[in-house]
Amino acid sequence: MLRQLQCSNDQQFLTCDNAYAERFGGSIKSECVNRLIFFGEASLRRALREYIAHYHRERNHQGLANKLIAANDAEFAGNGAIVQRNRLGGMLTHYYREAS
Repeated sequence: MLRQLQCSNDQQFLTCDNAYAERFGGSIKSECVNRLIFFGEASLRRALREYIAHYHRERNHQGLANKLIAANDAEFAGNGAIVQRNRLGGMLTHYYREAS
């Protein structure tokens, strides 16, 4: 027997009651889309590409014990200076250690 999906119509966005999708959609909206002005589809796509790269490689996640999804261990192994990486004009930042 097939189950019917109930879609939620809350004020943030519309999705079919998937907690992971709702959380990801909310993160994109609050941390990226609501803070920028887009001048067409190309600028929106660029911003989303930058945000997704930040989300997977540079942003800590509480559900993973504040670890990164796709961590680059070389960024944390060195003894060099601490460097700041900016994305989207400095709206998203990430700090890492340079290789010594």
